[in-house]
Amino acid sequence: MSTSVTKYSGPATRNSLIAGIALLLVSNLASAEYGLNFQKPVTAIGGEIYHLHMLIMMVCVVIGIVVFGAMFYSIVMHRKSRGHKAATFHESTTIEIIWTAIPFLILVGMAIPSTATLIKMYDDSQADLTIKITGYQWKWQYEYPEQGISFFSNLSTPRDQIENKAAKDKDYLLEVDNPLVLPVGKKVRFVVTGNDVIHSWWVPQLYVKRDAIPGFINDAWARVDEPGTYRGQCAELCGKDHGFMPIVVQAVSDDDFKKWASVKKAEMVASAADTKKVWTKDELMKQGEKVYQTCAACHQPTGLGLPGVFPALKGSKIATGPVAAHLNIVMHGKPGTAMQAFASQLNDADIAAVVTYERNAFGNNTGDIVQPSQVKALR
Repeated sequence: MSTSVTKYSGPATRNSLIAGIALLLVSNLASAEYGLNFQKPVTAIGGEIYHLHMLIMMVCVVIGIVVFGAMFYSIVMHRKSRGHKAATFHESTTIEIIWTAIPFLILVGMAIPSTATLIKMYDDSQADLTIKITGYQWKWQYEYPEQGISFFSNLSTPRDQIENKAAKDKDYLLEVDNPLVLPVGKKVRFVVTGNDVIHSWWVPQLYVKRDAIPGFINDAWARVDEPGTYRGQCAELCGKDHGFMPIVVQAVSDDDFKKWASVKKAEMVASAADTKKVWTKDELMKQGEKVYQTCAACHQPTGLGLPGVFPALKGSKIATGPVAAHLNIVMHGKPGTAMQAFASQLNDADIAAVVTYERNAFGNNTGDIVQPSQVKALR
């Protein structure tokens, strides 16, 4: 048996290596976002936080220059090779007072504007609108108590992009099916909590970041000055799909907000009416596939699951067994596992549709149909 060894071929190999590195550096594959500061604020309180940050940063820079300048000057100009000898002295009350008083005055000078801004950040009184935000694995629920609106916001990036089967667009993993809509110029109070584990609702341009903790309420507020779309993400490691939990906020005029609220309420009324409707199998399968895709990361789009983590639905005892048992686990979850309870997350029609889909997709073909009225009867 013979073996061949590729030997170094001199300048040709070296030039090829240099050319390859150069191409890598100028290619899009090597590009990155090198922003070193906060994003542009679109709220007044965000502007104050930004300017406070810059003020404190400049104070730290000046202190650093003075301290390190004095240190390096002493090292260079008073070194032994220049004939300097180490001084021998004990305490100096004057010097100790000076180097205690100066930092104290600097800290007081920074504390005054910091405290004023902090007080404003937590003053959510006299809000024009209140929105309750609840974190779920891995989605957000938004509730507008005064408008009687409630909906879930899920990642809407196509699975083909996530699985590298299609080109990724500029808002990859930052797209949702139902964005949070806010009126411009209105003080909005956010009441933030969690349903399962700790999440964190963070929108950089709004300068709002609050932990969503189960059993606790955190609040924040914002008054958006500029219409537009602002994106954020969950900023607390919350499980397997933490990176698939984006936030999209749309700031619109007050008139547009009222129109959106009317449309959203009409959708909720129509959704409630779907409970009384008798659905065909094709309608249930189409709607069920849409609902299933919002949580397909666990059992996978193919229904094969993740071995050792999430069981397969294809050929499973749940998806091919008694319908009542299937409905029960979808609605109430399974304690001690990652299987969530969807009774509070999905309406009757969506639960009926997704159960019908799971029982007739992935080769299961049970022929079973679940109607929304059956789900309503089990609530």
